[in-house]
Formats: sequence, structure tokens, C-alpha cells
Amino acid sequence: MALIYILDDEAGKPTLHIRGDLHKYLIKVRRHCEGDEISFRSRENIEILHRYKIEEVEPRSAELSLVFSETHEVKSKKSLHVGWCIIDSNSIEKVLPSLCEIGVERVSFIACERSQKNTKLDFKRFQRIMEASMQQCGRSSYIEFDTYKNVEAFVAKFPDTNVFDFCDETLQDYSSIKTVLIGCEGGFSQKEKELLSSLKRFRLDTPMVLRSESAVLAIASKIVL
Repeated sequence: MALIYILDDEAGKPTLHIRGDLHKYLIKVRRHCEGDEISFRSRENIEILHRYKIEEVEPRSAELSLVFSETHEVKSKKSLHVGWCIIDSNSIEKVLPSLCEIGVERVSFIACERSQKNTKLDFKRFQRIMEASMQQCGRSSYIEFDTYKNVEAFVAKFPDTNVFDFCDETLQDYSSIKTVLIGCEGGFSQKEKELLSSLKRFRLDTPMVLRSESAVLAIASKIVL
């Protein structure tokens, strides 16, 4: 997939000199040539889009000049905060690009009673995965990540949370949901169900049992898109 823009910490300077893998991608893979214009963003001021023109191409380098810079934010019109009970880190990593593309604003990882123990969340790796997705889909904001020690702590902080669970209620209108809580494999424990009993719960209208990561994607899509 072609990149909508390129993240480069030098973006914004009057001149860019590209080498190495980026040169190979732009010149040899994408076959850009002198006169072409390419979009860049920097991590420090990611909301600003910088447009560069390729001035000179050498076998192992290229020189680009800044054409213009403008504030141009690309994000979802609807805000969604996902409280996600921790599952295997590899499974999380597989769906992060899709959550980024859908437009999820924040993901809180929660150590619930049925979460896999000793799972380590590598937020630096999550950011690298997210940046690759952002450059492909055009998004100009990072998903915010944080953690909670248990379901009780999360609900105490976000008392208006809607809970995805095995129940009789199927929602027809998802427009009012700002925060949703999704369990891990096996769902919530009996103690957690009692804790969540006063909150609004819902299920998806399907007879199939969804994996946690499938539920996250399905629910995020219904709410945000």
C-alpha cells in the first residue's frame, strides 16, 4: 500500500535529504522522480502537513525542497474510548492497525481476572505499528494507550461505560456510546459481572461467539464508522 504521508523528524525544514530505505522506497519502489511532490509530517508537530518537491535524484540520495506547510488534521469525527481486558500481545498487535484506521481515539488495557497472566505490553512497539498504519491511512493523531490494574478501577474512572457482554440486549443505536468495555477470552468472571451489573450491557446480533479481538473491531466499526 502506498503511503499517504511520511513521518520524518526533519519534516518542516526548508530542505530534506533522503537516503537509505526511504530513498529506495520513494525512488525505486514508488518510482517518484524530479518534480514530484510528497507529503511529510514530523512526530513533534504531527498535525502539520508539509509538502515537498523532489528537486534532484541521485543513485543513493535525493534532495527535496519545501513547497508549503499547513495545519491539516485527519481524524475520526466520533470519539471512542475502548477499555480492553488484556489478551495475548500478539493478538493485540494484529488488530492495532485496523483500530487506527477505524479512528479509535483511546485504548485502556485492563488486567481482568481471566486475562493471560504475565502478558507484557510493549507500548514502544505498539507505537511503531501505529505509525506504519497512520502513514498508510492518513490519520494524524496517535491512539492514546494506558493501563488499569482491574475492571473495578476502570469503571470507577469511567462510570458511564457501556459493557459488551453475553446478555439479551442488542443495540440498534450505537451513537451515544463514548466508552465501551470489552472482556478477554472467556468473558468476565462472576465477580466482575456483579460489579458491572449496574452498567448498560449489550451484545452484537450474531449467534457466533467472537474472539476478543474480533469483538473489538466489530464494535469499534459500528460506533465510529
